[in-house]
Amino acid sequence: MADAPSVHASMSSHIAAPRYSTRIAGIVNSRLYQATLGAAVASRTGRFVLLAGVPLLWLIGLHIGPIYQMLKISLLTQYPIQHGQPASFTLANYAIFFSESIYFAPLIRSFIYSVTATAITLVVIYPVAYYVAKIVRPDRRSKALLLLLVPFWAGELIRTFSIIMLLANRGAVNVLLREIGIIDRPIPMLFTPFSLGFGLVYLVCLYMLLPLYSSIDKIPKHLLDAAADLGAGPVTRFRRIILPLSRDGIVSGCSLVFLTTIGVFATPMLLGGPTTVMFPETISGFFHGASDKWPVGAAFALIMLVTALTTAGIFMRLVGGKSTKLM
Repeated sequence: MADAPSVHASMSSHIAAPRYSTRIAGIVNSRLYQATLGAAVASRTGRFVLLAGVPLLWLIGLHIGPIYQMLKISLLTQYPIQHGQPASFTLANYAIFFSESIYFAPLIRSFIYSVTATAITLVVIYPVAYYVAKIVRPDRRSKALLLLLVPFWAGELIRTFSIIMLLANRGAVNVLLREIGIIDRPIPMLFTPFSLGFGLVYLVCLYMLLPLYSSIDKIPKHLLDAAADLGAGPVTRFRRIILPLSRDGIVSGCSLVFLTTIGVFATPMLLGGPTTVMFPETISGFFHGASDKWPVGAAFALIMLVTALTTAGIFMRLVGGKSTKLM
C-alpha cells in the first residue's frame, strides 16, 4: 500500500493549476499583489474587510458624508468661510424656523401631500400588485412587470412634462372630454392641488409596486385554497390572510413613497401653483440666494430630514412592528 504522502502527491499532480492569461498571471504573481490584495484574499478576515469595505465606503462617502457636511454648514454663521477668518458656530439658523411661522405652512403642506399621496398610491397599486402576483400566470409575470416598469425608464422631468401634456387646457383629457360632448370649454387642471397630487402619485407608484408585489407573491397559495374550502369568501380571505401577510410590503412601500414624496423638488415646481408651495422649494430659495443664506437652507434641510425619518420610523414601528424592514 502506497504511503499517504506519495498518494497525496500523486493526487495533487492531477489537479490542474488555475490558468490565467499572461497579463493577469503577471499581476497575480507580482510581489505587490502578493503583499497587498493577495494577502487579504488569503485570510478570512481580509475577505470580509474587502466585501464590507465597498458598501461602507459607499455609505459613508455618499450618504453620511454629505449629511455631516450639511450639519456642519447649518451651524456656521456664514458660508463659505472667508480666508483667514475663523469659523463661528451658532444655533440661530435653526431658531429662524421656529421663530417665524411663515415657514410652518410649507412643511405642513409637504407632510399633508406626502401622506395623502402615499395613501392613494397604496389603494391604487395594491390591486395591481395582487393581480400580477396571483392572477397572472407565473410564466407571464416577468412580462407584466416589464410593461409596468417601462414608463419609469424615462427621467422624472420627462414624466412630469408628459403629465403637463395630459392635463393642459389642450391636453389629452380636455380634448377627449370635449370630443364626447361632456364639456364646452377646457377644465383648468394644471397648477392646482389635483395636478400636483396626480403627478406625485404617478411619479412614486413604482416604489409601492415592487415591495407589494414581492410581499404578495410570497403568500402560499395553499393558504388561500384552504380558506376557500372552509367557506371563507373573498373579503374574508383578503382581510384575514392576504392583508396581514402582506403587511411588510405595505409598510415598506408606504415608507419609501412617503420619504420620496416629501423631498420631491422639480414636480411641485412644474405642476403646482402659488398655493401649493412645498418645503423643498422653500429650502431651495436659501441656496439660490446669497451665500450667507446657505447655513439657513442647510438647517431647514436637516429639520425636514429628521422630521421625515422620525415620522417614517414611528409609522414602521406602529404598523409593522419590530421585525419590519425596508425591502
